[in-house]
Amino acid sequence: MPSQIDNKNKFKAKIFKALSDPVRLSILDFLRDGEKCVCEIIPHVKCIQPVVSRHLKILKDSGIVIDRKEGNRRHYSITDPQIFQIIDGVTPELASAFTKRIIEQIA
Repeated sequence: MPSQIDNKNKFKAKIFKALSDPVRLSILDFLRDGEKCVCEIIPHVKCIQPVVSRHLKILKDSGIVIDRKEGNRRHYSITDPQIFQIIDGVTPELASAFTKRIIEQIA
């Protein structure tokens, strides 16, 4: 049974790791309203194509996004909109509470 728990936690950690980068969060937010071509994502996140592709690979490998090829273009979309419940759960109030606790521990 411990190996099942370990596998569950490893998968959860992979998802949280994929969500741990501001560029990837920006990509996901951009995909919130539907599928986008990489050519649309690049100017949105203001990164060069290889960097965007690396971030998209991480999101894809974690199961958060899927892609489809259309001609020579790749289009990305969210696999399950429930991911936004996790992202949106980190409210400014929650972030402020964590920041306050960190400052208290330092002082």
